[in-house]
Amino acid sequence: MIVAKRKPIDEIKEMLKPYQKILVLGCGSCVAVCMAGGEKEAGLLTTELQMAFQLDNAQKQIDTITILRQCDREYIEEVKEKLVQYDAILSIACGVGVQFTAEVLGGEKVLLPGLNTTFLGATLEPGIWVERCLACGDCVLDETGGVCPVAMCSKSLMNGPCGGHEKGKCEVDRTRDCGWVLIYERLKKLGKLDLMKKINPVKNYGAVKRPDKIIHEAYQPVAVKEEKKPS
Repeated sequence: MIVAKRKPIDEIKEMLKPYQKILVLGCGSCVAVCMAGGEKEAGLLTTELQMAFQLDNAQKQIDTITILRQCDREYIEEVKEKLVQYDAILSIACGVGVQFTAEVLGGEKVLLPGLNTTFLGATLEPGIWVERCLACGDCVLDETGGVCPVAMCSKSLMNGPCGGHEKGKCEVDRTRDCGWVLIYERLKKLGKLDLMKKINPVKNYGAVKRPDKIIHEAYQPVAVKEEKKPS
C-alpha cells in the first residue's frame, strides 16, 4: 500500500491562510490504513484546524468529506458538486489522489496536500509500516528469495552486499538489516543459494517511463488488438 504521514499543522495552516471556505478531503484507502488520511483523521484534522484558526481570530469555514479513493474518478464524481463550492481543498490522500482530484475538477480548484507521501510498504505490526517496494517496473524477486534488493538495500545493489556491512547490519544505518544478508538467509532457507552466484546486470531503471501508463488488454482499442495479432 501507499504509506504517507501528515504534514505539520503549522505548514498546513500556512497553506490555508489565503482561503476562507476550506474542505478537508479524506481518502478511505491506503492512507486510512496507515492512519494518516481516512475518515477519522479527516475529522480530527478539521477540528484541529478550526480550533487553531479560532485562536488566531481567523474566521474560516472548514468542512470535511471522505471518499473511498481519490485515485478513482467515480468516487470523485459522486461529490464533485460539493467540492466545487470551496475556495480550497486540503486533500489528505497520497500525492496521486491530490493530483487526480485536481484533474477531475478540471484544474480549476485549488488542491493542497495535507500529507507527505513516503513509500510503498506493508504493515509490520499495528502502528508500524515498512518500505518494501520502489515500483521499479522490473521485478527480480524470483531470483532473490522474495526480498527486494532495490528497496531493502540502502544502495540498491544488484550483486551482493557492499564491503561496509557488519554483523548483518547496513553501514548506512547500523539499526537496519543489510538487504543482501536478508536475501542470503532467505535463499539458504529455500535451498537456492546457487542464485547468489548469478551476476545480475545493471538495474534497468528505464523499465518504467515516467509518468507511466498501463492499459489493460481488455480495454485496448480494437485497432490496437488487431495489430497485435500474430500474422
